[in-house]
Amino acid sequence: MPAGRKERRFSQKSRHLGRRGPTSQKQLAGFRWAMDAHQSGLLQQLLQQDPAYDYDLIVIGGGSGGLSCAQEAAVLGRKVMLLDFVVPSPRGTSWGLGGTCVNAGCIPKKLMHQAALLGQALTDSRRFGWEYSQQVKHSWATLTEAVQSHVGSLSWGHRLALREKAVTYLNSYGEFVEHHKVKATNEKGQEAFYTAAKFVIATGERPRYLGIQGDKEYCITSDDLFSLPYCPGATLVVGASYVALECAGFLAGLGLEVTVMVRSVLLRGFDQQMAEKVGASMQQLGVRFLRKFVPVEVQQLEKGLPGRLKVVAKSTEGTETMEGVYNTVLLAVGRDSCTKKLGLEKIGVNISEKTGKIPVNDEEQTSVPYVYAVGDVLEGKPQLTPVAVQAGKLLARRLFGGRSEKCDYVNVPTVVFTPLEYGCCGYSEEKATEVYQAENLNVYHARFWPLEWTVACRDSDACYAKIICNKLENDRVVGFHVLGPNAGEITQGFAAAMKCGLTKQLLDDTIGIHPTCGEVFTTLEITKASGLDITQKGC
Repeated sequence: MPAGRKERRFSQKSRHLGRRGPTSQKQLAGFRWAMDAHQSGLLQQLLQQDPAYDYDLIVIGGGSGGLSCAQEAAVLGRKVMLLDFVVPSPRGTSWGLGGTCVNAGCIPKKLMHQAALLGQALTDSRRFGWEYSQQVKHSWATLTEAVQSHVGSLSWGHRLALREKAVTYLNSYGEFVEHHKVKATNEKGQEAFYTAAKFVIATGERPRYLGIQGDKEYCITSDDLFSLPYCPGATLVVGASYVALECAGFLAGLGLEVTVMVRSVLLRGFDQQMAEKVGASMQQLGVRFLRKFVPVEVQQLEKGLPGRLKVVAKSTEGTETMEGVYNTVLLAVGRDSCTKKLGLEKIGVNISEKTGKIPVNDEEQTSVPYVYAVGDVLEGKPQLTPVAVQAGKLLARRLFGGRSEKCDYVNVPTVVFTPLEYGCCGYSEEKATEVYQAENLNVYHARFWPLEWTVACRDSDACYAKIICNKLENDRVVGFHVLGPNAGEITQGFAAAMKCGLTKQLLDDTIGIHPTCGEVFTTLEITKASGLDITQKGC
């Protein structure tokens, strides 16, 4: 739209605000912003559109980061297009807007985690006086139908939001053909070409396969699990990532036989003491771990839904081999960035040959000045939905809103939604030792027994809290770790405190809420170095 038309639209709004009648606070705030922007010259900048291009911004990728950036840019008055196309998995699974989080990640995972927790709650309820004679069983079909219904509503909601903000959305695959120009190919193979002044890459990642015989033919990934039309039955989960352990956890919680095959360590990149505690808690729930083995072949023994599969595996430490029979094999051995078929090499955008990730500067700018990237495609940044959302929004504000705030990738909290949740923020103990040296750290820790678990006669040694403090900064908390129920809810509040420079003394000065799990952090007294007993005392 030419600048003159936008200016006339603004002047009409100004005249409307001058009429008699009630004026909302929102209108007044908008008017004040417009006047300030006009005086500073920002308004004129925002109203300028380069007529040489079809769009001010084209975003490639309709996940959390891409949606956030596209919508914010549109709110700031820019002409925006969003291209999103989900290549079906080898099993044929695909989905709509929203990316991995909405369709095959955070949302369905948390709902299935909740389903497993409800099963445990049923068991606990008898200790609290609930009596029921009817046999309780779980319906996979009912669960997946409910989960997919909610996922579908979220995806549709994103589509409506784009329409309301006048973002042009195409369900097409975006690929650069030359500078400032992309080809958009829809599911029918029809092509169209569009140009833009700026681009944002937000294509995310997809699950990695092993490259062994039978993996793509017979195995599934997290892309497929949440919409699987049949109960997976006895399941082998291959991998030790948070995706692997979360899926193994809720499948076991739903009453299925689950085995996890681990090549090396659990939860690589996380605090390893906490990772081993997560594994131990899962073993207590019946999950079997096969350590130091990798699959080398998957064979189909029997067709069906789910059918039967034989997995041949070999040791990572010797020549030993083993075989096992399962109904389903779920691969969770890592993820690959969706960047290698975007034509980035045609315009000179650097990507990592090994990972496909895109290196950027502190403003999410790639090696090509008009191309930016957000989300899981970034090299060396946390791969989390809230990070992508924040980065996308702030990027749009810097590009089109005259703002300067950058995404803060430090002290980002996260949670592993295993049956017993693990929440953390800041450094692992290993990383803190590397950065600050062991002699400069105080590590305070304690076991705790949730009150709800006492009557239910659940394990009194499973839950654990730990903070890592830097002595050289007045015992500033540089690492926060908790293993226990609702760890995500606990971690979120402490993450805000860490942003504000939380110290051990501030925790000591805080009065806890009793009886809660989170209050353990207000009473931590024992350091690891002391070697004293960390069993919780009192009520």
